[in-house]
Formats: sequence, structure tokens, C-alpha cells
Amino acid sequence: MSMKQILSEIRTYDGLLELAPTPGSEHPEISWGDFFFYYAPDEQLPRNRQPYATIVTKDYPDDTQSRLDADGRWRLNIHVGSEVFTDLLGYPPEEIDEMGVDYGITDAFFPHPLYGAYGWVCVVNPGSETIERALEALHGAHLADRRRVERRQSRSNASRNA
Repeated sequence: MSMKQILSEIRTYDGLLELAPTPGSEHPEISWGDFFFYYAPDEQLPRNRQPYATIVTKDYPDDTQSRLDADGRWRLNIHVGSEVFTDLLGYPPEEIDEMGVDYGITDAFFPHPLYGAYGWVCVVNPGSETIERALEALHGAHLADRRRVERRQSRSNASRNA
């Protein structure tokens, strides 16, 4: 599946805020061309939390193991939490063993090279082996982010009314 198809799917999610920095924007140059996804029905970029998924199109200085600087390579990163992480990879995030992991393999789930211990998975160039599960995980991550936002709003409203 192409990046365009994944973007098309995620853009159907209710309350989605997609940050896609472009050249000349106020966002750091390193982020230009990448995509960051949040549940934000107010369309305001959250300042107090991370995105629930990203698509990166290049190596970052501290994240080169997926070899994304090669033509046509990109990586889908999804915060799935411990349960889905374990389901996808066969072991929990706290048991990550990076010895011998080739993060550059395409169409296979791996722990995120930097954030795997926090329940993030990644797939370089998702294809026939991973796309169905990747889209399920992406939708689940969106719903989980929505629940977190709604919980925070509920607590905030309760404290204002107290």
C-alpha cells in the first residue's frame, strides 16, 4: 500500500488533526515532508502530548536504522500500547532485544527504534504482509488518543465546576 493510500484512510478519522510541515513553515526543517497525527477535534495542535502516529520520510540524526534516506523509503510509526505491541510482535515492550534487529526490512513490524519500549511499533514501506494489521493498529491508536483527550476534558470540566 502506498503512503498516499494510508493518508487517504487516516484522513477519514473523526477529529483528526494532521500536521504536515512544509518548506518555509514555522516547523523545524528536519520535519518537512513528514506527517504527525493527533486526535484534536478543536483543530488546535496539542502542546502537551505527542502524536499517536507519524509517517517519516527520512532519517533523523538519532534515528537512521531504517535507512529512510534511500529513495522510496518511508516508515509508519504507531503508538499501540503494550497489549497490541505484544500481539503484533509476540513479546511485550519491556522485553525488547535489539541485538541483530534489522530495522530496514520492509513490510514487517518492529519495535520503533527509539520508542519501542513505550509501546510504539513501526513498519517500513507497509505492504501486503502488514497493511491490514497496520490500518487496524492505526485506527485503534486514533481511538485510544480520542479516549485520552475525552478523559482529560472530563476531568478539566469537573475541576472547573467544583
